[in-house]
Amino acid sequence: MRSLASRAPQAPDPANPDLANPAEASGWVTIAKVAPYLWPQGETGLRTRVVLALIFLLAAKLVAVGTPLIYKAAVDALVPGEAGAGWMVAVGAVGLTVAYGMARLLGVVFQQLRDAVFARVAQRALRRLALQTFTHIHRLSLRFHLTRKTGGLSRIIERGVKGVEFLLRFLLFSIVPLILELLMIAAIFVFLFDARYLAAIVVTIALYVWFTFKVTEWRVKIRRVMNEQDTDANQKAIDSLLNFETVKYFNAEAREARRYDRAMAAYEAAAVKTATSLAFLNAGQSAIITAGLVVVMVMAAIGVEQGALTVGDFVMVNAYMIQITMPLNFLGTVYREIRQALVDMGQMFGLLEYPPDVVEKPGAGPLRLSGGAVRLEDLRFHYDPARPILKGITLDVPAGTTVALVGASGSGKTTIGRLLFRFYDVSAGRLMIDGQDIRDVTLDSLHAAVGVVPQDTVLFNDTVFYNIAYGRDGATRAEVEAAAKAARIHDFIVSLPDGYDTQVGERGLKLSGGEKQRVGIARTLLKDPAILLLDEATSALDSQTEGDIQLSLREMGQGRTVVMIAHRLSTVVDADAIVVLDAGEIVEQGSHAALMARGGRYAAMWRRQDSDDVDVAP
Repeated sequence: MRSLASRAPQAPDPANPDLANPAEASGWVTIAKVAPYLWPQGETGLRTRVVLALIFLLAAKLVAVGTPLIYKAAVDALVPGEAGAGWMVAVGAVGLTVAYGMARLLGVVFQQLRDAVFARVAQRALRRLALQTFTHIHRLSLRFHLTRKTGGLSRIIERGVKGVEFLLRFLLFSIVPLILELLMIAAIFVFLFDARYLAAIVVTIALYVWFTFKVTEWRVKIRRVMNEQDTDANQKAIDSLLNFETVKYFNAEAREARRYDRAMAAYEAAAVKTATSLAFLNAGQSAIITAGLVVVMVMAAIGVEQGALTVGDFVMVNAYMIQITMPLNFLGTVYREIRQALVDMGQMFGLLEYPPDVVEKPGAGPLRLSGGAVRLEDLRFHYDPARPILKGITLDVPAGTTVALVGASGSGKTTIGRLLFRFYDVSAGRLMIDGQDIRDVTLDSLHAAVGVVPQDTVLFNDTVFYNIAYGRDGATRAEVEAAAKAARIHDFIVSLPDGYDTQVGERGLKLSGGEKQRVGIARTLLKDPAILLLDEATSALDSQTEGDIQLSLREMGQGRTVVMIAHRLSTVVDADAIVVLDAGEIVEQGSHAALMARGGRYAAMWRRQDSDDVDVAP
């Protein structure tokens, strides 16, 4: 089928990730990627289940094809004067009727056994694919996630996993069994009747399949538009709900409703086209099937009138035609859903092929810490070669010292922090910890050595205990409470009605900014990193709260290498060194006293902030 290979994989552009329309793997490539999950390596139990399911599938089809033969024998046994085989006479009409019922029951039993045995194989495949996708998304770069559309991404994963489930269920247990059944019935018609019956059935099925595929291809295009509109509406809804407070601040509820309704209107139009095209498909299918059924039944009726066939033969032909048409009636739906499943799965597999910007070198070893000294050596970085961010920065942060980075917006402060955590790789130069280039060590060991307290601590929608314990997997309650005490938030937590079991809400919105920051500090303290990155950790707080948290941060920095990205200059006066950045270059560095005595850029920033009580732009 040409449609299954509709689009070849396209290499995604890491600099321009598009989550709404990720590169799709082609249909056959997608099927090839799913196939190994049906025969999992090293899983003898699952492979045994696959074999048993196929045995039950074959048994169900043999019974299904043989059932009309028993039906024919029962009818012939009831018609006076009809000759029958000796075993038919011996069993009798009643016995044949009972056998017919038992055959139908046995066919259903084999089908249900097939589904029950295969269920674990299918669910294990879904679980592995979902885990693989989830893990891969976490490996993707910060650049990818900064440009992501959360609603669209979640829908791609959701539809992709459902597509795999549908494909496993219907392709394996609907399309393949249908083909097998048609071949068996064709053989019976040739053996018991003549080639004319087979020709009529083949023409009917060929017309049916041609019409179904042709119309379904047209409907898939409409369905794709509907899915795109559904994704767009979902993105707008999630974006609006995530910005609930902003919507309220600007009295924009009606505006958001109109924006969402416009997206839903486009979805409605596509959905109506989908429904009307389905009606056309069903009507056309019924016309073709009915015409074929009538032709074959007329031929059988003529054969009975001429004495060439028995009444049982007439009934058997009818039974086989109904047996063929029932699964064919679902062929359009199944084919459409398989096509849509392949599109959805293609998007998910396209997402899996999206390359991460930052990857470990083969054979990378763990970071060997001997104090946590940080060195930036002619460090250069750009997102776009035409717009360099860092222009050759060389800086030493001795182990156990505190260095503050200050400067105007766009000077490169935050970028240095992100490079230190290796959210991005440097464009040129080196960034080293204790003499080791961070590109030569494992990401896990690097991330374990660096703790970050960001400007806005985002919490999981779980308990206070969970959010603090997130700092170290397997932390005990005593360790969590010790970290909370060190962050000066233990007393506040125990004063809450549910204590450490208090739910913090979506993104921690049930806590104040200062409380969230203290939870974040406690979480980082529990992690116990050798290097501490304070990314404007108090810039969003009021002066009183800032002063309290600054005390906690100073205590937290004892014995650690600290890199501060400063928002307010008053927070960096005690730093061992202050580095002033401008347009990606170091323009001054030294202690607060030395820089003030120099009367340069830093002194001007200090005076401006002191006199106007206006914060320097981050």
